Parts: sequence; C-alpha cells; structure tokens
Amino acid sequence: MSQITITTPDDWHLHFRDGELLNETVPATARCFRRAIVMPNLAPPVRNRTEAMAYKERIVAATPTGSPFEPLMVLYLTNQTTAEDIIEACGKDIPAAKLYPAGATTNSDAAVSAIESLYPIFEAMSEAGMLLLIHGEVTDPETDIFDREKLFIDQHLAPIHARFPKLKIVFEHITTADAADFVLDANDMLAATITPQHLLLNRNDLLVGGIRPHNYCLPVLKRNTHQQRLREVVASGSSKFFLGTDSAPHAKHTKETACGCAGCYSAWGALELYAQVFDDLDALDKFEGFASFNGPDFYGLARNTGHVTLKRESWTMPEEIALPNGDSIVPFFAGQTLNWQIT
Repeated sequence: MSQITITTPDDWHLHFRDGELLNETVPATARCFRRAIVMPNLAPPVRNRTEAMAYKERIVAATPTGSPFEPLMVLYLTNQTTAEDIIEACGKDIPAAKLYPAGATTNSDAAVSAIESLYPIFEAMSEAGMLLLIHGEVTDPETDIFDREKLFIDQHLAPIHARFPKLKIVFEHITTADAADFVLDANDMLAATITPQHLLLNRNDLLVGGIRPHNYCLPVLKRNTHQQRLREVVASGSSKFFLGTDSAPHAKHTKETACGCAGCYSAWGALELYAQVFDDLDALDKFEGFASFNGPDFYGLARNTGHVTLKRESWTMPEEIALPNGDSIVPFFAGQTLNWQIT
C-alpha cells in the first residue's frame, strides 16, 4: 500500500503551553488535526470557564487563517473546585475536566492532594455529562516510578470507576499492560489514549547507552513487554483506545539539564508516527478507527467530515525547531526517518 486516506483525525490529549509558544504549537497541530483536547496545566492553571475561554481565545489567535481547527478546553481540578464550577463550564467547548495527582507531572503542584475529597465533584461531573480525564500515577516518593500506574489503578481508578459507573473516564497516556487490560475489562464508560512514544519506544530507548532526555516523558517509558501489549491492543482495533499524542514542548536547554523537563514534542510528525506504528503492525486497516472514530464516539461528538491522505514516502524529522525568542525545541524522533508523509 503506497497511500492511505482517512477521515480527518483529532488529538485527544496535548499541551500547547501559552504565550509566544502558541505560534509554534498550534499551527503544528492544526496542519493535520481538526480538534484537540487542550491540557489545562498552565501556571496558573485553567480552573473555570472564564479562564478556559480566555485561553481558548489565545489559541484561536494563533491558529492559521482559514484553518477549521477547533481547540476543546479542559478544566484543571484542584482542591478548591466546586460543583458550580463544573455546572457553569460543562458544554461542547469544555467537555472535560482533568485530574492530576499533585506532583505527577509538569505544573501539577496546584493539583489534588486527596483524591477522595473530589468525589462530590465527580458526582457533579457524572450528572452534568462532563468527562473525567485522569493522569493515572501515584506520587508517593517511596513508590518505584515504574510501578506508579499499576498502583494508581488499584488504589484510585478502580474505586472511582466502581463508585461512579455513569461517569465517562479517559485513562490518559497509558503505559502498561496492566492499564490496557484494566480498560479492556471495564465497562464502556472507560477508555484510554495512547501516545506515539509509548508505542514506538520502551525504557531501553531512554536509558541504554546514556540518558536520552528528549525521550523522557511522564508517565515514564516502561519495559518492552508493556510496549508490546500497547501495540497489541491498538492493532486489535478495540474502540476503547484512541489517539492522544501528549505532545509537550520544552525548550532544548530545559530538557538538556541535570533536572530535565518531562515531555515529548511530537506535533511535527504525530500522524505520521502513528501511521508508522500501524504499518509496522500490519494493521493499517485499524488506523482510521484509532485516529478518527474512537475518540469522538467516546466523547459523544460528531465525527469529522474531511479527509487526510498520507503517502509512503521517507522524510527526516528536523534535528531542531527554531523559536522566535532564540530558543529551540528538539522534536520527538529528531533526525530519524519516517516512512509516511501527509500529502
């Protein structure tokens, strides 16, 4: 097969950041995605409708002229979130709220310190029809970083899912066989996003031969057996899994430090990277469902009507992307060859 055409896809999990960086990140995503779920972990975070709409205006201002791209906004759940915040915000333009355990990832210091205290908020979300997006890791410093996702399932996700059976939950950027199997065994109110890095890489790609900071993300890459399980579930065509890049830009100098930032900036080749995975798995017939159908179906939104065509043609991901302020970003898969390209 030398060419594939799919319904225009959406990215159901990404980070645009803010300020001047929007002029890089928004066009990079708008080139191939019709919609995107925009993470709210700014500093300060996006906590209510007013803040979400102000952030949306800044994203729209950075969208290329004539582009149909639409950002979908998300609230950041804190210990101060109220049911009124949920009721006021819930709607097509703010379909979800995000649970970050405090300290789990970039700009998560304002997040939830006691998850059970949010149960009244989850009840309000369930009644309002707002989705709960979860970064599923425990943050106990005594817990091995490679075990954080499994323990979160046991300690928090399973009880939440059992307590609120009508609450739609997206277990975001899953990284383990434990997470994949939990989602498969759960009812239709639980789904998951999977990133290109967790399908393409495992922890050897982070640690063998020296630490590779541009492959460092949270949740961290896991052993190859977990990577293979994620590849199996996307190749199966299960509707419970869909595209969410977790594209997260950081300037090169902040990644290449003694305490490097977590995040892979995949927007420059996101769709092409996923196509390469499905091609390698001999599962290109399942690609459109994963990229274009499963996400909007789970969110209860209409599928897109346009199309995107990719051709089998080799190209090389840039080594760096220059920013107007003089900084640069090293994109995910920098300097490596990809076999598919958007026409």
